[in-house]
Amino acid sequence: MDPMFLVTLLLLGLGGGFLSGLLGLGGAIFMIPLLLYVPPLLGVGVLDMKQVAAVSMVQVLSASLSGLIVHNKNRFVSRSILLVMGSCNAVGNLAGSLLSKGAKSELLLAIFATLAVIAAIVMFIPRREQGEGAAPDSIVFNKPLAAAVSLGIGLFGGMVGAPGAFIYIPVMIYLLNIPTRIVIGSTLGIVFIGAIFGTIGKMATGQIIWPYAIALVIGTVPGAQLGGRMSKKINTKYLRLAIAVIIAITGVRMWYQVVTGH
Repeated sequence: MDPMFLVTLLLLGLGGGFLSGLLGLGGAIFMIPLLLYVPPLLGVGVLDMKQVAAVSMVQVLSASLSGLIVHNKNRFVSRSILLVMGSCNAVGNLAGSLLSKGAKSELLLAIFATLAVIAAIVMFIPRREQGEGAAPDSIVFNKPLAAAVSLGIGLFGGMVGAPGAFIYIPVMIYLLNIPTRIVIGSTLGIVFIGAIFGTIGKMATGQIIWPYAIALVIGTVPGAQLGGRMSKKINTKYLRLAIAVIIAITGVRMWYQVVTGH
């Protein structure tokens, strides 16, 4: 096993963890393309989509927990949102992770790219921020709709190794009308719960390459802590724009690979 490959993974985990804590994303939206494209570019190794999906799930587990701790201290996490959407996400992630064992890498890549493009388009829709100063547990939202959407996101997310934060954020902001800061903090909790069960599914089907996953986690934890602290200081409008741009670039690049094979 190439030590340079493990060092590369550690550094990618550090950067992905920082962005995860900053933007309230589990990290898969960054980590999956980084893991697919950066190691071959540096000439240190190659992972296919199925391998990337498995190690990414473990990375997301650690990044979301680390970021969640910081956002919870900042009082941006809603327990009612976690209970409804987190439990449904967990069920979906477990089912998706088990189903992914028999799925082709190309199919997983196409699913991920499609979800990313849809999420990015929604995030560019202008929105006037409301309830910015509201207490997390005073938030009112459509619970049956939230549960149904969360189950579907979890199913697809479990298949591609991404519990679905990049889909949850536009859904919670635009469909459920939840303030951005509470969305960012609560999404990390939802993703953490989902990633627990997603990781169990990947483990049960023997898809995780543990040395790679551990190298990612070592970098991810301090990165997510730093990103979570930075998030509190940045205007929500800029956070939302940054999320939209990153998701859009990722989705377009991955669809290019689906179509061209490069």
